[in-house]
Amino acid sequence: MSDRVPSHLREHHRKPAADGMPPRGASARHRSKSGAWTLGHGGRQVRLGPIAFWTIVGALTMMTAWSLGTASYFAFREDLLTRLISRQAQMQYGYEDRIAELRGQVDRLASRQLLDQEQYEQKLEQLVRRESLLESRAAALSSVPDHTPTGSIRPPSRPPVGEKPTPTLKPSPINDTLILTAPRAREARIEWRSAGGIEATLARLQASLDRVEARQQSALNALEENYDAKARHIRRVLGELGLDLAKLPLGGATRSMGGPFVPAKMAPENAAFERQLLRIGAARGHVERLTRTLATVPVRKPVPGEIDTTSGFGMRVDPFLHVPAMHTGLDFRGDTGEAIRATAAGTVTHTGWSGGYGKMVEIDHGNGLSTRYGHLSAIDVEVGHHVRSGQIIGRMGSTGRSTGPHLHYETRVGGEAVDPQRFLRAGLRLAGVI
Repeated sequence: MSDRVPSHLREHHRKPAADGMPPRGASARHRSKSGAWTLGHGGRQVRLGPIAFWTIVGALTMMTAWSLGTASYFAFREDLLTRLISRQAQMQYGYEDRIAELRGQVDRLASRQLLDQEQYEQKLEQLVRRESLLESRAAALSSVPDHTPTGSIRPPSRPPVGEKPTPTLKPSPINDTLILTAPRAREARIEWRSAGGIEATLARLQASLDRVEARQQSALNALEENYDAKARHIRRVLGELGLDLAKLPLGGATRSMGGPFVPAKMAPENAAFERQLLRIGAARGHVERLTRTLATVPVRKPVPGEIDTTSGFGMRVDPFLHVPAMHTGLDFRGDTGEAIRATAAGTVTHTGWSGGYGKMVEIDHGNGLSTRYGHLSAIDVEVGHHVRSGQIIGRMGSTGRSTGPHLHYETRVGGEAVDPQRFLRAGLRLAGVI
C-alpha cells in the first residue's frame, strides 16, 4: 500500500476543521508516525495496526484472485473438460490398440505352437510307422535261418533209435526296435518339448531307427551273399566230382504245394526289402535242394573218427598171391564189431555173402552212384530198406578174402569202381556246408 494520502484528505489534513473534526459524510484515513493506519468515515474512525491492515489487504487480494480464477474456470471449463475427455479417449484407444496387438501376438504364437505341435505329431507318427515297419521286417528276418558262413544247413532228420533228439536252436530275430510313446497330455508334451528339446529327441530317434534299418539291411545282404556262396560252392564241388547237375534231381523239387494265385501287393516303402527277402528265400530253397542232393552223394566217411587206411585204390600187390592186382576200393582198419555207417542216403540192393567181399552190403544212391561195404561181421539192414546218411548198416569184420578185421569200401559210378578218395576229399571241402 502507498503512504500517500488523497488530495481531498490532504486538504483536510493540512487544514483541519475548525472544530477539529472532519466534515460530516466524509471518510478519512491517515498513517500515524507509529505505523498505524486510521480510517475514518462518517465521523467514525478506526485505528488499525500494521499487521491487521496488511492482513485485511492480503485477504482482499486473495479473494480478488480467487474470484478471478473462479471466473476463468467457469469461462474455460468446457474447453478443459473437452481436452481432458479427448486425452482420456486417446489413452483408452491407445490401450485398446496395444491390447489388440498383444492379442494378435498371442494368437500368432498359439497358431505357431499348434502348427509346430501338428508337425511334431506328424513326425512322431512317421517314426512310429517306421518303427512298426522295422518290427515287421525283424519278424520276417526271424523266419529266415541265420546260418553262419561255416554253419551247417543239413536238413532235419530223425534221430537214431534210442537217442534223444538234439534241440534245434532258433535264430534270434533282429529286434533292434524302439518303443516310441507320445506324451498323452498337452502339458506333458510342453514339458517334454521344453525339457530336452523335441527336435533333438526326434533327431535321436530318427538316427536310432536309421541304425536299426542299416543293421537289418546288412543282415539281409549277408544272408543273400551267404546262400549264394554256399550254392556256388556245392555246385563247384559236385562238378569236380564229374557229376552232371542237370541230371541230378534236386531234392524237394516236386514237393506237395498249390493254392490259388493271388498277386502280391508290396508297399512302396517296403518293396525293396520284400524283393530282397524273396531273393533270399529263393537262394535258401536252392541251397536246401542242393544239400538234399548231397545227401545222396557218398561224400561222408563210413567209419567214425580218424581214417586209418591200409590199402588205397588202384594197383597193388595182392596179399594172397603176391602178384600185381587192381584194388577197387579203400581198406579201413578197425576192430571187429565196430559200427559201419552208410556214406549217403539210398536203397539197399544187396545183403549177404558175395565171394571175396565176404558179408557185403550194397546201396544204390541213384543217378548211377552206388557204394559197397565188404568183410562185415554182421549186417543190420535188409534189401529194399531205405537208409539215410550216417545210419548203421553193419559191423566191421574179416569175412571173405581178408587178412584181418577191416572194411573194404567201394564207390561206383555207372557200375565202374572209382577212387573213393575223390568223394571223401569233397566231403572234407563241404564239411562247413553239409
